Amino acid sequence: MPRPSRPLVALSAAVAVSLGFGSTAFATDSTSGTSGTSGQASYARTAQERAVQPVKIDLLALNDFHGNLEVVPPTSSSGRINNTPAGGAAYLASLLREERAKSRAAGAHPLTVAAGDLIGGSPLLSAAFHDEPSIKALNRMRLQVASVGNHEFDEGWRELRRMQRGGCIEDGAGADGQDSCPEGQGFAGAKFRYLAANVKFEDPAKHGGRETVFPATKVLKVGGVKVGFIGMTLEDTPSIVAQAGIKGLRFTDEVRTANKLVPQLKARGVQAIVVLLHEGVTPTDSTAYNDCTGVSGPALDISTRLRPAIDAVVSGHTHQPYNCVVDDPAGQPRLLTSAASFGRMVTKLHLLVDPRSGDVIRPAEYAENLIVENGDSVTPHNAILGLIETYTELVAPIRDAVIGHIAPVGTPAQVLTEETDPDGRDSPLGNLIADAQKADPSAVPAGGEEPVVALMNPGGIRADLIENEAGDITYGAAFTVQPFNNFVVSMDLTGEQIRRVLNQQWNGENEGDEQQILQVSGLEYTWDESDAAQPTPAGAEEGPNALVGDVLIDADGDPGTPLVPLEDATTYRVVMNNFLADGGDNFTVLPEGTNRYVGGLDIDSLVAYLEANDPIDPDDYPTDRISSVD
Repeated sequence: MPRPSRPLVALSAAVAVSLGFGSTAFATDSTSGTSGTSGQASYARTAQERAVQPVKIDLLALNDFHGNLEVVPPTSSSGRINNTPAGGAAYLASLLREERAKSRAAGAHPLTVAAGDLIGGSPLLSAAFHDEPSIKALNRMRLQVASVGNHEFDEGWRELRRMQRGGCIEDGAGADGQDSCPEGQGFAGAKFRYLAANVKFEDPAKHGGRETVFPATKVLKVGGVKVGFIGMTLEDTPSIVAQAGIKGLRFTDEVRTANKLVPQLKARGVQAIVVLLHEGVTPTDSTAYNDCTGVSGPALDISTRLRPAIDAVVSGHTHQPYNCVVDDPAGQPRLLTSAASFGRMVTKLHLLVDPRSGDVIRPAEYAENLIVENGDSVTPHNAILGLIETYTELVAPIRDAVIGHIAPVGTPAQVLTEETDPDGRDSPLGNLIADAQKADPSAVPAGGEEPVVALMNPGGIRADLIENEAGDITYGAAFTVQPFNNFVVSMDLTGEQIRRVLNQQWNGENEGDEQQILQVSGLEYTWDESDAAQPTPAGAEEGPNALVGDVLIDADGDPGTPLVPLEDATTYRVVMNNFLADGGDNFTVLPEGTNRYVGGLDIDSLVAYLEANDPIDPDDYPTDRISSVD
């Protein structure tokens, strides 16, 4: 169910004054504030003036690491914060070590925590080994506790349990682009504790009476006081992950889940409570990483409704950096933070705890977002450099295999872009990927019909397809484009269902989201952009603003014959990845498909297509399949 809209609780003027915030310290809508230098001053005064010395606790927080072990070049936005080169696991570990030393020198107790998506959607160096290298790196970073995120479920909850517990799996030693425990490398699992308070078994009796996949909470005792952590992913996780990996699970409301756990923690003598939440907000100015400018998103609503006993919210999911202070239901200030993504930043939350009550002195808490700089002046963590070197050698045979070229051959470093056309919003790379899935024989059952249509979600296309300096497309480059190891699934859909799917790109839960334009093969259609501003009636998949106009379809699958008008009563064979097939990205019509058949991996579809059509010609993938009309 979609989360109901609720009014946001504003940061009160009294609280702003107590924190030392001026009128320019937070957005004009007053939905949130920022914990900048004024918060630091309040922290210092409180630490000095209290009759009983508070216990200082520093949380070092990260989120959305996504297995980014290597340094990404700063020419990519994923390799910098603003104009500062940032990221790389060895540099992240170095910064964490440095900040722990600073904390101890200041008399504080450092704890290292995370808010989900540490693995999944990872570059090949980690993904080729089921993210075992990333878990090993996070162990060496001395991570202590983390919430699960939606991408932790990319390979299913049972595989995620292996990430926690350790052990190797038999997967063909790289035969399918993945190799668990390669060449004698063991895997002992995560030394940190995953938490999953709102990820519950539908039938606990089948799992020894356990209610949740991982524990809901973790209590750490430092400096004589207890700090309790509640870890959760977003309630909407089922809409953005493949259903096969979460079968038998249910995801509960974040606020109700956390609020119910507060009395349980208090019964254990815990008064200082922090939520690790894999859900976030989006600021209007993401360059102001230590500010909270015009933020909006589910985590803002959640953080204002959590019980006053919860002292801070470490968040993630949106890949944005922000440093906010919001009011809890009692009007007290509460931190809401996020450290961007890919290991480019760490949030340091400074808490003072009253040793008599064990509670956080809330007006004195503040946070700072720190860039993980990776320039020549920074010394990387040697052990993690060694880990990266080991797996770099192991992945080389998989990564460097040449699978194709972009015409004209001999011109290196050419690109087939994922950038969408501003008119119809299809892209050359999206068209190629859709063509590849439509041509994949693994999606055709023995004696069955070949697909005549393919649908591809744009969120599953993670980068441009780029040749290397030798002019080759490698497996590694293809994997960077499609890193999720989804399966291709073919099914029967009627023309009427296809039309409803296309309308769901703008209606229902996708209304107002311009990022859900499916990439297509075997289809051409128009849509009326002028209708996009019209609201859809409640509960309707399509209404007065049904946007799709003329739809032409490749009815016989023969590229040499012209497309013909889509017929509502005719059944067509359609292929897509299993994420979409299960209704991902709110395409709820697709699970209605019948005669489903699961083929191979989507990355294999792309690789086979590139090999069979070497070299690919960008002119063969013009952005003319989708057109908008005024």
